[in-house]
Amino acid sequence: MEYQETKYWVSTHETIPAQTKKILNEYLLSLKLANKAESTISRYRTFLERFFVEYEVELDTLTSKEVLEWVNNYSEGKKESTVIIALSILTSFFNFCLAEDYLDKMVMKKRWGPKAPQPLPKFLTEQEYASVKMAAELLPLRDRAIVLFLFSSGCRRSEVAQLLIEDVDLKRRTAVVQGKGKKFRKVHFSEECALIINEYLEARSADGKEPLFMTKYGLPLQQSGIYKITTKLGRLAGLKQTLHPHCCRHTFATNMLARGAELEFIADEMGHTNLNTTRVYARIPTEDIMLAYQNIMG
Repeated sequence: MEYQETKYWVSTHETIPAQTKKILNEYLLSLKLANKAESTISRYRTFLERFFVEYEVELDTLTSKEVLEWVNNYSEGKKESTVIIALSILTSFFNFCLAEDYLDKMVMKKRWGPKAPQPLPKFLTEQEYASVKMAAELLPLRDRAIVLFLFSSGCRRSEVAQLLIEDVDLKRRTAVVQGKGKKFRKVHFSEECALIINEYLEARSADGKEPLFMTKYGLPLQQSGIYKITTKLGRLAGLKQTLHPHCCRHTFATNMLARGAELEFIADEMGHTNLNTTRVYARIPTEDIMLAYQNIMG
């Protein structure tokens, strides 16, 4: 989803003290220059605006006691994961202030935050994947091509939505996608996927500058459209849970691990800059990995 706001990295909140708002905008600009996602910067801005509106004090007068008091009030009735994100945003901002000499000492304490266990990725079981594959054969060519691409490339839906025809090499079964931080990488996809994409493109105009996946009105298919395709497919397949595009990504990673792929290779394919992000798949029980292998390879 694209934001309509032109300067999402600028706070214009009138209640925030002028000097504090100046520092806040410097911080938000630093996030933009670091190629943080627009949605991330907007979320950080909104949260920090709330913090400074509810705590109407100058930044350089804040104390650890006051920040903790606000965090405790904010945390009431909220999930542990929400509190962790809040603490992370505050820590990031105050670290910036410390580095830029806007603060003399750090006002956040590591002991404040709960450490949430990293959840295991949700991927399809053997029976679920078989049901999804059967149901996918009933989809229109475009939708089937998208589903096969998600399952065999491990791409995010945002990456799929941005693809142009010229980004895809059907002969080599590779595509160049733009991931987080506007970084480009090459991904691979299955032969079946290549055949369906080719058939789909033969049924429409195929100018290289056009989006790979389009709506029936000739417009680029958005992320929300991809989400609707997978969720509809999940219902057709009779899944108990919603089939999110990210579940396709997790199923891809699990399949690669089951086939003996190195974590470094999986990380490169999925666009993980931190290998620890990929290591979560190694925590999946061995019997589940074997089911995933049988699921894909037979």
